[in-house]
Amino acid sequence: MPLAAWCQDAAKPSPAPPAPAAAANAPVKRNPAIDAERQDLQKAIESAANDRAALVKNLEAFLQKYPESSQRPQIYRALVESSLQLRDFPRALDYSERLTSLNPEDISNTVLTIQLLNRYGDVPGYRRAVFYCSRVLEYVDHAPASEKSPRVSTEDWEASKKKDRSSLLLVRGDLYLKLNDNTNAQKDFEASYALIPSAAAAERLGNLAELNKDLNGAIQQYARAFALTDGTNGASSRVELRKKIGNVWRLAHGSEDGLGDYLLHAFDASTAAAAPAKPARNPNGKDPYDFVLRRASDGSPVRLADAKGKIIVLSFWATWCGPCQELEPLFAKVASRYSGKPDVAFYALNCDDDESLVGPYLAKEKLTTAVLFADGLERLLRVDSFPTTVILDRTGKIAFREDGFDEDGFEKSLIQAIDRTLAPAAPPSSAAAAANP
Repeated sequence: MPLAAWCQDAAKPSPAPPAPAAAANAPVKRNPAIDAERQDLQKAIESAANDRAALVKNLEAFLQKYPESSQRPQIYRALVESSLQLRDFPRALDYSERLTSLNPEDISNTVLTIQLLNRYGDVPGYRRAVFYCSRVLEYVDHAPASEKSPRVSTEDWEASKKKDRSSLLLVRGDLYLKLNDNTNAQKDFEASYALIPSAAAAERLGNLAELNKDLNGAIQQYARAFALTDGTNGASSRVELRKKIGNVWRLAHGSEDGLGDYLLHAFDASTAAAAPAKPARNPNGKDPYDFVLRRASDGSPVRLADAKGKIIVLSFWATWCGPCQELEPLFAKVASRYSGKPDVAFYALNCDDDESLVGPYLAKEKLTTAVLFADGLERLLRVDSFPTTVILDRTGKIAFREDGFDEDGFEKSLIQAIDRTLAPAAPPSSAAAAANP
C-alpha cells in the first residue's frame, strides 16, 4: 500500500469495540497521544508532497519524536524506497536492516537487505548477510505448497523454488569469498551449479580452481562458463572468458592446440545439462513399428504400427535448422503429389530439445505436412544431422535415406525413391527359378 494511503487510514480513529446495549449511547473514549501521533505522521507526509528528500527528512524527524511508533514497518519501508530512489544506498541499507530485524518473515525485504549488504556492506555486514541468506534458504526449502497461487502449477512452483535456491547459494558463496572462506564458497557454488547450471557459478568455481593451482579444474569450469554465459548474474562476457580459458590452457599445455575441440565438447555437454529435462519416450523401441509418436498440434498419439504395409516418408527437422526451412515446402510439394495414394504417408518429425519452441514456430510458418515429435525415432535411426529424409518400405525397413539437403536435386530424387519403393517386387527370372527349384 502506498505510504499516503496507509497514512490516511492510520490517521483515522481506531474503531471502538462493540459496546453493551446499555452503553450504546455512551461517548467513545479517544487516546490523545495516539491521535497526536497520527496527525504528526500525516503532516510529515503531506508537507513533503512529492519531494523524496523532504519525505526522508520528515519521516526521520517523526521517528526521533516517536521511536516506538506502531507504524515503524511502513515508515521503514517508505524510507528504504525513497533512499533507493535518491541513490542514498547507506541509508537504504540502514532502514532495510531495521525492517528485517522488525519483520524477519518479510522475505522480499530480507533479500533486498542481502543485496545491499553484498554491495555496500563491510565484514560484519557480510556475516549478517550470510545469516540472512541461510534464513531465506531455510524458508525456501520449507515453504508449503499451500502458499502457491492457484494459478501456478505444482511444477512451476517447484521450478521457481529451485531457481531461488540456486540464486541464493550463488549470493551466499560470493559473501563467503568476501570473508575469505573459500571452502564454504566452493560448496555453495557447486550446489548452485548442481541445481541449475549457470555461467556465474562455473566461472567462480574456475577462479577458485585457478587460485588452488588446479589448472585442469579451472579449464573445465571456464569452458562451462564460456558455453553458458549471457553476461548476466555477475558472469563475465564470452570475450573475457575466452581470455581466462586461453591463459590456463597455455599454462597447462604450452600452447592453445586442442582448445577449440575441447570448447566444442564442453559447449555440447554444458548446454545439454542446462536444457530443460526432456522425458525419454519409446525407450524400448527396437523397430519403427514399436513407436508411438505425438502430434505437435495437440499431443494426440500416432502409432506407426497402424501404417504397417504403407510407405512412410519421414523428414527429420528442427526449428533452428535453416536448411530445414528451405526443404519444407519441397517436402510438402512432394507430399501433395501422392495425396491420392492412401498407401503413402508423409510426416515431418520435429527433433527440438525444447518442445516449447515448436508451437510458435508452426503458428508462424504454417507447415502443411503432418508434424509429429520424433519421440526417440531419431535415436533408433541414428539421425544426427538436419535435415534428414528417410523412406520406410512396407515392412518398416529403410528404403532411402538422404542426410542434408540438395535444393536442386531433392524433389526429383525423393519422387524417384518413393516410386521405386511403391513398385511391386519383380518376379524371379526363369533362369533364377531353374537354378533354385
